[in-house]
Amino acid sequence: MKKLLLFTFLFCSVLCLQNSFGQNVPEKKITMRLDSARFHDFVKQVESQTEYFFYYDAVRFDSLSLDLNVENQTIREVLDQVFKGSEFEYAIDGQKRIYITQGPRIITQLQPGLFDPNAVENGAVTYAGPEDGVREKLLSSAESKVHEIGIKKTKITPGNSTLTGYVRNAITGEPVIGAAVYIESPSIGVTTDALGLYALSIPRGKQLVRIKSFGMRETQRQVILYSDGKLDIEMRESVIALKEVSVKAGMDKNVVSTQMGQVKLTIKNLKQVPTVFGETDLLRTILTLPGIKSVGENSTGLNVRGGSTDQNLILFNDAVIYNPSHLFGFFSAFNPDVLRDVELYKSTIPSKFGGRLSSVLDINSRDGNKKKFVASGGIGLVTGRLTVEGPIVKDKTSFLLGGRSTYSNWVIKALDNPAYNKSSASFYDVNLHVSHEINEKNSLFLTGYVSDDRFRLYGDTLYTYQNQLAALKWKHTFNPKLYSVYTVSHSQYKYSMGASGLPLNSFDLKFNIQQSNFKADLSYVIDPRHTLDFGVSSIYYKLKPGTFTPRGAESLIIPDTLQPEQALESAIYIEDKFEVNPRLSITAGIRFSFYQYLGPKTVNNYLPGFPVDYIYENGTEKFGSGKTIKNYGGPEYRASMRYSVLDNLSLKLSYNTLRQYIHLLTNTMTVSPTDIWKLSDKYVKPQIGDQVSLGLYRNFRGNKIEVSLEGYYKNIKNFLDYKGGDSLIMNHNIEAAVLNTKAKAYGVEFMVKKMTGKLNGWLGYTYSRTLLRATDRESVDAPNKGNWYPSNYDKPHDFTMISNYRFSHRFSVSLNFTYSTGRPYTPPIGKYYIDGAQRVYYADRNQFRIPNYYRTDLAMNIEGNHKIKKLAHSSWTLAVYNLFGRKNPSSVYFQTVNGQVNGYQLSIFGQPIPTITYNFRF
Repeated sequence: MKKLLLFTFLFCSVLCLQNSFGQNVPEKKITMRLDSARFHDFVKQVESQTEYFFYYDAVRFDSLSLDLNVENQTIREVLDQVFKGSEFEYAIDGQKRIYITQGPRIITQLQPGLFDPNAVENGAVTYAGPEDGVREKLLSSAESKVHEIGIKKTKITPGNSTLTGYVRNAITGEPVIGAAVYIESPSIGVTTDALGLYALSIPRGKQLVRIKSFGMRETQRQVILYSDGKLDIEMRESVIALKEVSVKAGMDKNVVSTQMGQVKLTIKNLKQVPTVFGETDLLRTILTLPGIKSVGENSTGLNVRGGSTDQNLILFNDAVIYNPSHLFGFFSAFNPDVLRDVELYKSTIPSKFGGRLSSVLDINSRDGNKKKFVASGGIGLVTGRLTVEGPIVKDKTSFLLGGRSTYSNWVIKALDNPAYNKSSASFYDVNLHVSHEINEKNSLFLTGYVSDDRFRLYGDTLYTYQNQLAALKWKHTFNPKLYSVYTVSHSQYKYSMGASGLPLNSFDLKFNIQQSNFKADLSYVIDPRHTLDFGVSSIYYKLKPGTFTPRGAESLIIPDTLQPEQALESAIYIEDKFEVNPRLSITAGIRFSFYQYLGPKTVNNYLPGFPVDYIYENGTEKFGSGKTIKNYGGPEYRASMRYSVLDNLSLKLSYNTLRQYIHLLTNTMTVSPTDIWKLSDKYVKPQIGDQVSLGLYRNFRGNKIEVSLEGYYKNIKNFLDYKGGDSLIMNHNIEAAVLNTKAKAYGVEFMVKKMTGKLNGWLGYTYSRTLLRATDRESVDAPNKGNWYPSNYDKPHDFTMISNYRFSHRFSVSLNFTYSTGRPYTPPIGKYYIDGAQRVYYADRNQFRIPNYYRTDLAMNIEGNHKIKKLAHSSWTLAVYNLFGRKNPSSVYFQTVNGQVNGYQLSIFGQPIPTITYNFRF
């Protein structure tokens, strides 16, 4: 027994000594040289030289190539060198087992504080870091996953690579427009374009990419960037309304970008503004912005910074809309349920746009839900609408079909005046949009739009007009730095007017204009601070100015047809956006446009050296089909600069020149469906405008409040006005009825905007003047003896307040106020007699003004509960237009009764107009 105890004691002593000596044995060093070796070969050499054994997923390392040269280094030193700058982590336990992981590191021993009760924050489990004890939140799988971008290498070379991809709505699959995609260190960021595409050039290596967008949940992606590559991102909508919704990235765009006079509104912004008859109206919301006016309450024609209504390029999915209104101008032509956003350029107009002098209104529809079928719509007092959307091929192809119509005749029949309650009015419009993703580099988009308006006055004269357009867009990405958009479109606008009340005078009057357009726009990202945009475009115009024909066999009307017109307008452009340094950015571009007025056409000639007038007509000249009658063209310069005085304060300067080859001829105060479009020809010259703008931009409270102050001065050559007493309809000498004038416009615009929080909206004030003067000041037709006179839409002072307050998730109130100076008019001031007949003598043109305009609107929006699983999500909108019933004069007119000239004021909405609208979404 004693021998057994002694043997046991000696055995344990020897074992302890052996372990002690073993622990003090120095770790064996590693020496090896590898050249483009596989990871498996590295593992075999380490295991053959040491007692360590590796555990890893061989599939993840099958494409990993190693270049390694080490001599007498420890295993940790070697592994540190191998995995430096990569997403791989290693852990070594006490039994010399090495675990290689991608992303999270395996913890081989418990850390102090791991189960600390304080390690639960805001409902998210946290743990103490294995080395420094820093707590990290466990992210969602999409955010915690490390995304490998490009060709993997063991050693990441210094420099930048470009990360591209699409940001889409996770629920609908639609692109998220204007989302900020950025990294914080170094501070580099971009915003997604109209198709949700971004191209972010950042340093290679491990980066945390953040993505933010208004109304969407903020998200992030962890990436290892080896070389150029693609990463698509999905975002979810933010359905929880907090006290303050803060979107940091992109909110300072008004300060840091070189754009001036640019306004972007989403459909959410549009729905907060009360309008007459209760339906969301894009154009009436645009009219609440500084620098944008209209001549009357029933007009949706835009007068931007002193320009006429035809000087605005209105695009719907890159196709031109000629008449953007319905029902006498009471409704815009755009169904709010199909819209995604609208962008207005009124100062710095990008070089890719041309053909108009004052502004570009770029309207985009949604792509349609790529995940599931959805229906939405609304029912109001005079209109109803329905939109259906869904996938054709899930996650690849979607459609969006929307329709809208009116049942307004019951309102007209309820009028007391028998002259009006026998009238009728109706309209409808239909939108179709199909988007298809061919592959990650190619996408197709097809848009179709049709609208029709009909109204009959006093039961006799019937007016009809239609808009039709189709557009096919192909977006192609050549590489992460170069992408392109090709668009083919066709637009048509036509109207007719017919009277059948008196058979002897029954007639039909028709007008038609068409344009076919092709354009290619390309963008090349040279580096994060330098982008080059370039492209070409071509437009073919075909116009039928008028046909006047008898209606019925009894009609004595003599048929008459004006000669058709055709022209070709082409352009090429290039624009460079360059950030000189963090304080200074410059955008410079040039667009060269070329215009050809084509035959067949018989052109009137006039005596040389004399004014273009009927009395000086001198024969005609005939041109064959395709022959060039007149050429015009020239360069258009676009330049803008931004200098950041402070991080939240910038100074901007811009200069634009533009050319316009098509004109709207009208001598009425508001846009009328019977207005005539006219192409530039031998006598009607293209309008040429240049504008210089200076602006100061400042943000407050973390970019939540935007303040801007802009001043501008604009000159316009060949601005068209009209000779007194001439008719524009069915005029074979239309060039003799118009008057070439010079125009100048200047003004100051001030705006304060807050788009986040319970209380949001904007406040704008504009002081502006628009003055005209005949080019030939000595002509007998020159108004006001050749002196400057106000245009029809000269309204010096304009003030608008749009305010919204959300009391809860389900209840919000909007209160809006508008004031403007009355527009000019020309009153009669005396009578005189010629050959025994009494004549009325009028004052100088536009020297008097109608009374000032005031209006207050109120709206309440009540939403249904926010349960996710329910048959339909609905809301009610109750609104009162012209809350205080002010009888604002829209126009002043005069009639002679029993030899006495009487003046009258016409008010369109002289009393409060309550409306109620039910909106639904399935």
